[in-house]
Amino acid sequence: MLKLSKLATAVALVLAGTAAMAGEVEVLHYWTSGGEAKSVAELKKIMEAKGHVWKDFAVAGGGGDNAATVLKSRVVSGNPPAAAQIKGPAIQEWASEGVLANLDATAKAEKWDSLLPKVVADVMKYKGNYVAVPVNVHRVNWMWANAAVLKKAGVATMPKSWDEFFVAAEKVKKAGLIPVAHGGQNWQDFTTFESVVLGVGGAKFYNEALVKLDQKALTSATMTKALETFRKVKGYTDAASPGRDWNLATAMVMQEKAAFQFMGDWAKGEFIAAGKVPGKDFLCAAAPGTANAFTFNVDSFAMFKLKDPVAQKAQGDLAAAIMGTEFQEVFNLNKGSIPVRLNMNMAKFDDCAKLSSKDFVETAKTAGLVPSVAHGMAISPAAEGAIKDAVSQFWNDDKISVANAQKSIAAAAKTK
Repeated sequence: MLKLSKLATAVALVLAGTAAMAGEVEVLHYWTSGGEAKSVAELKKIMEAKGHVWKDFAVAGGGGDNAATVLKSRVVSGNPPAAAQIKGPAIQEWASEGVLANLDATAKAEKWDSLLPKVVADVMKYKGNYVAVPVNVHRVNWMWANAAVLKKAGVATMPKSWDEFFVAAEKVKKAGLIPVAHGGQNWQDFTTFESVVLGVGGAKFYNEALVKLDQKALTSATMTKALETFRKVKGYTDAASPGRDWNLATAMVMQEKAAFQFMGDWAKGEFIAAGKVPGKDFLCAAAPGTANAFTFNVDSFAMFKLKDPVAQKAQGDLAAAIMGTEFQEVFNLNKGSIPVRLNMNMAKFDDCAKLSSKDFVETAKTAGLVPSVAHGMAISPAAEGAIKDAVSQFWNDDKISVANAQKSIAAAAKTK
């Protein structure tokens, strides 16, 4: 990130804004799709019930890149919003600029340390102080399947290991259908890759190789096996996958054209929106070999330093509301994700969400809860981009040997 002091002279005069009104809370977010917008409206209701004025600052663009650009301009002009949707290592980058508010008073009053797994709480902190609040948890290491396709191919149960998976994939192929629905973007390639690494090597190896970027792990025989497995998965995708969006791959599973998809639980939102029933029309299971692990992608709001005490009070109430049971329930029912609080009543959630929540709670105790690299939760953007490129080159070019791909990934991990 460019240092704010250097940017200030360039844009300070461009975006001078008005000071926050008493009790006003301005929230920058990029939740503009149907279910997301519904959820934001609920948060607005909660804040207005507390007597605050909600100022919506929605910036379209699902990945948040547009929002990040707008946010940078606002902060350097000395007019930050109360809260902005930021996640992963980007939280620490903003905090290092000295522009984020300390939320420890709210966190202590609301007992966040006991309500959040430590690995998630640590992402929300800078130098031990809370500067952001988590909204939800997406599980990334899911495998989705069409029940009718599996039945037609003679696959009785969801595969639990990679060996079982390849037996099932072969049966689907013989039945004349596509075993794996996949889209052609580097984050989709890496979503599959990190699930393969987790399934082949386990959570400890995943952390060493993909989070700590340890060269010994990246050049190990375990990583060789993961890359061999990853290439084998590629062999069960269709020739038209390059460039395909993830939701179109989900539609292939939905329409009984393909059997499996490796994708986070936002895919479930597509099935549900199409009126499909979990356990009947579509099946969910942890990716092969990963039942005892959980790769997380957590959406969160960082809170910016405000001068007005009334605005600060509104900001604290917003942080408390985001972690409150009411919002955690309604937001995640709409989004397809699960609550980040460990003590939530999951009665209103579907079976896939209940399984996700159970595994989230259990892996939080066993060190099986790991951050998703594919979704910006684990490493610096520069290293993440370089590794994703190396993995996608291997995925898309069958002429690249496993040995050369392994060297490329290990070299990419040294990117600063």
